Amino acid sequence: MSEENKVLFRGLSDAVVNLEEEKAAELAREVVEKNIDAYEAVDKGLAHGMDRAGRLFEEDEYFVPELLIAADAMYAGLDILRPHIKVDSSSEPGKIVVGVVEGDTHDIGKNLVKIILEAKGFTVFDLGRDVPPETFVQKAQEVGADIIGLSTLMTTTMPGMAKVVEILRASGLRERIKVMVGGAPISAAFARKIGADGYSANAIEAGELASRLLAEIRAAGAQAAAG
Repeated sequence: MSEENKVLFRGLSDAVVNLEEEKAAELAREVVEKNIDAYEAVDKGLAHGMDRAGRLFEEDEYFVPELLIAADAMYAGLDILRPHIKVDSSSEPGKIVVGVVEGDTHDIGKNLVKIILEAKGFTVFDLGRDVPPETFVQKAQEVGADIIGLSTLMTTTMPGMAKVVEILRASGLRERIKVMVGGAPISAAFARKIGADGYSANAIEAGELASRLLAEIRAAGAQAAAG
């Protein structure tokens, strides 16, 4: 990566963290004018800044108003960059259902993940918070989702994640729909224990994980089609 690109991406990240909507839009236009990769600008600039803002929120340095303004700054840049993101025209955008499991109403982490996933081109179906396990599976069936993303900040609601995996198995959908989990009490070991396909520690990692899982799904589909 060139030094010029690094500086520009850092500027986009800082614009989000510093709640500078106009600055984010200005730098996004500069990315387009200089023909810099728009996806990389989103991933290493805007999304990176939103993740930093999310951490400041978790550390009680930012509160809900600041986080919402940071999101506005990110979307200001994203609206300019999105039409210039190179997408494989031979494939449809991935579909993912996300939500906070039943019994938990903490949704800031899930909201950050949604923003990152949208920035990566996913079609996101957000079920909100306090979502029963059955609802995740029903929505995934309804929209033909590739992935279900589960979030929680409470250890008491973690069994709900396992329940989603169980329902998918019982419904014969487990082979078709991937499951990813995240949240403060969650670990990679827990994800393996319940049979989930992956765990992410933050919003940036969640976006990368979702992209990997989607690639696995499509590779398996291509192999099956080839016979």
